[in-house]
Amino acid sequence: MRNYIFQTNRLGFSEWDLSDLDLAIELWGNPLVSRFINGNGQFSIEEIKNKLLKEIQNNLNFQVQYWPLFELERGEMIGCCGLRPYNKGTQMFELGFHLKNEYWGKGYAFEAASAVLEYARNNLKTEYIVAGHHPENAASAKLLGKLGFVYTHNEYYDATGLEHPTYKLKMA
Repeated sequence: MRNYIFQTNRLGFSEWDLSDLDLAIELWGNPLVSRFINGNGQFSIEEIKNKLLKEIQNNLNFQVQYWPLFELERGEMIGCCGLRPYNKGTQMFELGFHLKNEYWGKGYAFEAASAVLEYARNNLKTEYIVAGHHPENAASAKLLGKLGFVYTHNEYYDATGLEHPTYKLKMA
């Protein structure tokens, strides 16, 4: 049984730890998930381990991470959603979400992202949250608009080697 740091009607947010490598591989090892977040289209096991360690480190250093998401009804991990530091030296964060493909189109990303933004409003001293998406990911573009984000510019994303549309949401 997982401990949840916060919940929505359908989702529980947990925290990554070293024992979650199998869950991380299940998520980021899926080419349908990784195709929009990795220029190679998928991650190696070593890259997934490094992603997991980075999430754990972000939690220790900044009290945020792309928290693993669990469907409350069945207890299954469906993906992750959360925040990471955006610009070093500033108190600005970037919203992100990665869902297993079988959970796409069911409102989970909106539900999770809304909860994360509420967490940010209540727990972080930040004026803005930024978000970006792969240029071919129309579903993420639509979701960011629905959440109230406004397009500001394209930004180079090293992991994909592409310019990603980037958005900002005023928190105050």
